[in-house]
Amino acid sequence: MRILIKVGGTLLDEAELRQRLAREIAVMGAQGKYEAVVVHGGGKQMTRFLAERGIESRFLNGLRITTPEVIDAVVKVFRGSVNTSLVTALRAAGANPVGLSGLDAGLVDAEVLNPALGQVGKPVKSDARLLEVLANSGYLPVVACIAGDARGSIYNVNADQMAVACACSFHAGKLLFLTDVEGVRGASGELVPTLASAEARALIDSGVAHGGMQAKLEAAIEALKAGVGEVRIAPGSVPGVVQAILNGSRIGTSLIL
Repeated sequence: MRILIKVGGTLLDEAELRQRLAREIAVMGAQGKYEAVVVHGGGKQMTRFLAERGIESRFLNGLRITTPEVIDAVVKVFRGSVNTSLVTALRAAGANPVGLSGLDAGLVDAEVLNPALGQVGKPVKSDARLLEVLANSGYLPVVACIAGDARGSIYNVNADQMAVACACSFHAGKLLFLTDVEGVRGASGELVPTLASAEARALIDSGVAHGGMQAKLEAAIEALKAGVGEVRIAPGSVPGVVQAILNGSRIGTSLIL
């Protein structure tokens, strides 16, 4: 089975969590039953990097306004320090990781999402041949959320959207969003173990799901429509979360078409 794992939040920022999750992913890969790809963001590190240089982080509808100055930092942080720290943790755990971004071999092409956001891109095409070559050879692609186009543009891309683009072109059977929350909560605050696309849309339309959770649900709906069999939103901070999901545990929220 092909699996795409999107990692975000404190899972990237805290060394102990990053190393523990890296061990879980490496163990999964060693079982020989799965071909995996990891996609990551790094928003917290990005904000910190800019602040240290006296650059204000500005947002519009939850997305970082990306000026030429900021896109330079995006490349340095996402493809540089964040990707390298995750690759290093995965290798120490016994995996064979390869650090990438959407720029490599046209993995993910994007176009301007909104001129007011600057160089923020919306994925429009993904070519998974590089992922397939690496995964088939026993390597673990680790993809930073930067995309481009054939004209040489560079775009900052929402990591959830990046994960969906890669999962769809890679024909992943499962897409796991490992994040800082337990899962999706309903109108009364209860954790929802299983959610159909129509129910997810209702949570968005009613305002129950907003901000980061809205973005994840939007991405999940898109992935399911494109053929990904299951999307799981689960707490990456829970020890053993990867294997628990693969063993059929109901941890987090499972989204189905």
